[in-house]
Amino acid sequence: MNIPILSLVTFLPLAGAVLMIFFPKEKTNLHRYLALAFTLVTFVVSLALYFNFDGAVAEPQFVEKTGWLGYGINYHLGVDGISLWLILLTTFLMPIVILSSWTYIQKKVKEYHIFMLLLQTGIIGVFVSLNLFLFYVFWEAMLIPMYFLIGVWGGSRRIYATLKFVLMTMFGSLLMLVAIFVLYSYYYKATGVYSLEIFDFYKMILNPQIQGWLFLGFALAFAIKVPMFPFHTWLPDAHVEAPTAGSVVLAAVLLKMGTYGFLRFALPLFPDALEKFLPLLSILALIGIIYGGLMALIQKDIKSLVAYSSVSHMGLIMLAVFSLNLEGLEGAIYQMLNHGLSTGALFLIVGILYERAHTRLIKDFGGVGSVMPVFAAFFLVSMLSSVGLPGLNGFVGEILCLFGIFQANKLLAILAVSTVILAAAYLLWMYQRVMHGPVVNDNIRSFKDMNKREIAYFVPILIMMFWMGVYPQTFLRKMDSSVNRLIERVHNREKIYFPDSAKAAVISEYLAAEEEGKQSAERVLDETKENR
Repeated sequence: MNIPILSLVTFLPLAGAVLMIFFPKEKTNLHRYLALAFTLVTFVVSLALYFNFDGAVAEPQFVEKTGWLGYGINYHLGVDGISLWLILLTTFLMPIVILSSWTYIQKKVKEYHIFMLLLQTGIIGVFVSLNLFLFYVFWEAMLIPMYFLIGVWGGSRRIYATLKFVLMTMFGSLLMLVAIFVLYSYYYKATGVYSLEIFDFYKMILNPQIQGWLFLGFALAFAIKVPMFPFHTWLPDAHVEAPTAGSVVLAAVLLKMGTYGFLRFALPLFPDALEKFLPLLSILALIGIIYGGLMALIQKDIKSLVAYSSVSHMGLIMLAVFSLNLEGLEGAIYQMLNHGLSTGALFLIVGILYERAHTRLIKDFGGVGSVMPVFAAFFLVSMLSSVGLPGLNGFVGEILCLFGIFQANKLLAILAVSTVILAAAYLLWMYQRVMHGPVVNDNIRSFKDMNKREIAYFVPILIMMFWMGVYPQTFLRKMDSSVNRLIERVHNREKIYFPDSAKAAVISEYLAAEEEGKQSAERVLDETKENR
């Protein structure tokens, strides 16, 4: 394909945001339609990635690379089997969240939709960047629209929630930036070449101590974003205070930026440090599973319950990532998509309830299913998807995750099954109290069932839930080669340690010469040793 498809998918929402600036803010419906049109077009264009993606190729496809700022800072985009589905998940959900906000957002409509489009560009940019500087730019740029979406259109404690979210995320990001600079300097000392390309850094072999510090810099940034226990405290506040669309994007896509960061950077760049920290990380992921589930059980607010369920489900995903085998890693990626659909759907459900009742407290509901039967059916499928009912998407992801964890550590797998038990407990109990029983007050009797717009944006989600539950091969086969290549980078990397940069330079020059084919790698290695 000669079309710069990745640039189009990334920057079409930005173009929409820029266009909306020139229209008066009083034309609220125009801004809604423009945002919907640009997100729909972006989704349609992104489908070309799926239909033209070769699942047998492990390396990035649709690559776009050109010089940008010099000193190794390039405009370098690409997609592999790990990032493909996260991009499609983002483009699939954005028109849905725009539709879900159609009547809910009544103030500053123009600014709201501009920030939503800017957020989409930032998220997609993270998933397509193959240059670490470009990745960091998108990683940080995403915070700006999210800050305003929560801070302006959020609930009563929105300022506290958005500041906590931004400060914790920025703290981790600054540590990652320091680690990037250190990698950059090591590569330059070793090769004399400026580079911030992730595939150049894959070739570097650093001694375990240096790997340990750099791994902590990257891992902390990603652990906060996931969020892993004990860095999860910003998540419930951000979810509860964010508008419905913000909660959907936050749960469905933004959290996956953390898991993606582990897969793309922390695991393949620092395999020896990963081996050292793996027991601790696995235990923290397991604590997140149990802690998030228990906290969800005692929540009085439906939105807060769904938020803590995310902590539990993301703990399972991270535990599967740390299994470092094919089943676990593919299960983790698949469960990222499942979590995006099921938890996103649950937040949409909460938003529909809140628009009618102006409350999210469980005690204020009861008997809603008898008044809103269509809504009850959509709610039931979404809830069962999150529980992991066979035939729905959540079941496949959870089984693959548990298979992978079992291969790595049987005890952890047995304990990780608690995520299924706890999810069934808090979600079924919540559904029973909200939807069944007698109607608790006259206000509920006046509720209107789902309208055509709400049904229109919910149907695609339900179709995907059944499709992913019945025929997962559609998705899994596209990621096989890339996941296998990731496993090779982690497990089969040559175990040679170099305590100083001079010796590191020898192997780096060796690898560079071997790749470029400029001359015999063995001769370069011998000559370099003699010169040193």
